[in-house]
Amino acid sequence: MQRTSDIGIALIKRFEGLRLKAYRDVAGVWTIGYGHTGGQARAGAEITASEAEALLARDLGRFEEAVRRLVGRLPQQQFDALVSLSYNIGIGAFARSTALARLKAGDGRGAAEAIGWWNKATIGGEKRVLPGLVRRRAAEAALFLEAAAPLEPPCPAPACLQAPPGPLRLQDVVAIQLSSSCTSRSKVRKS
Repeated sequence: MQRTSDIGIALIKRFEGLRLKAYRDVAGVWTIGYGHTGGQARAGAEITASEAEALLARDLGRFEEAVRRLVGRLPQQQFDALVSLSYNIGIGAFARSTALARLKAGDGRGAAEAIGWWNKATIGGEKRVLPGLVRRRAAEAALFLEAAAPLEPPCPAPACLQAPPGPLRLQDVVAIQLSSSCTSRSKVRKS
């Protein structure tokens, strides 16, 4: 049974961050640990680091099962990227996503592009592009594409997201420092 690799877990931890006291995320959802939004995430709740690890492991199991059910066996990098994406956007949203539809149609490059469209959060009833989501989606897309080297950089991408020549690797994207003006394509839509 395919499971998230250490690289995939590190990616999720990096972007979710560890919070031992419950807080409301930018969309107003109670969250604790590594992005856990279940029963323990409520006003005044506190957990230990080991409890956060246990919640992450349990949560990952649900998202891994969903990716396996919806897609089947994948190269490890693609599996990790899709588990990270679904962990952040939810299983239902992932199941309805253009990224999944394109992957099922055999369009891996298109799937990676569509991952990047999930760069918004609803804040005060309005969808807003968040720089942290832009960076997370870029890292997920790079990891997803790492399974299919060598690749040409996708075109056209904003200059701040241009990949170096040759195979696209996760460390290339992680090293990119996105400026505050680099937030989206001109025609971004949420899939």
